[in-house]
Amino acid sequence: MNALSIIVPVLDEAAGISACLAPLQAMRSRGVEVVVVDGGSRDATRALAAPLADLVLQSPRGRARQMNAGAQAAHGQVLVFLHADTILPGQADAAIARAVAGGARWGRFDVSIAGSDPLLAVVAAMMNARSRLTGIATGDQAIFVRRDDFGAAGTFREIPLMEDVALSKRLKRLARPACLRERVVTSGRRWERRGTLRTIVLMWRLRLAYALGADPGRLARRYDVERTSG
Repeated sequence: MNALSIIVPVLDEAAGISACLAPLQAMRSRGVEVVVVDGGSRDATRALAAPLADLVLQSPRGRARQMNAGAQAAHGQVLVFLHADTILPGQADAAIARAVAGGARWGRFDVSIAGSDPLLAVVAAMMNARSRLTGIATGDQAIFVRRDDFGAAGTFREIPLMEDVALSKRLKRLARPACLRERVVTSGRRWERRGTLRTIVLMWRLRLAYALGADPGRLARRYDVERTSG
């Protein structure tokens, strides 16, 4: 059995999937499994991913569904959930192995956000600090979890938004996360597309609404409308 499986949900990511998967090849040579789960891409995502992954699956669309499908098919004792616009550090497997050997049951990486807006560095610092304070991780931070604990937490809720927050809350009941100082680098495209400050405010409002019990489906529709509006 592989010690570590990296699960990458994708949808129409032909422009960036090679940049995500190429840095994982050295880890594959060390026995890490890479599983790509496609939600119905209409571009060349699957073809580009195939030579860079151990397994390319198709699943019903929805990031939570896709990650659950990848987890079910993966062979690793520890699962890493990596967004297609995020790049893991080159020694991520070793960092996770040290954390797990030290008793960690789950965790995440610190994050940097790539982009031209200087505010993105502030956003990343706030995300990392908030995560350490609250014990809640986001998908941008490449959540990792022992397979048994992922099952015990009930896997990802198949909701269209906040699936990472929902999982973190359940995992936190089992143990505090290991907050690794090594950094993943995630794309700043969703902040820069609409404006960094406007996106920060939008995400704060959505997180507050979710914490107060709002329906994730309604929040996802609101997110889609507001992030694409002028």
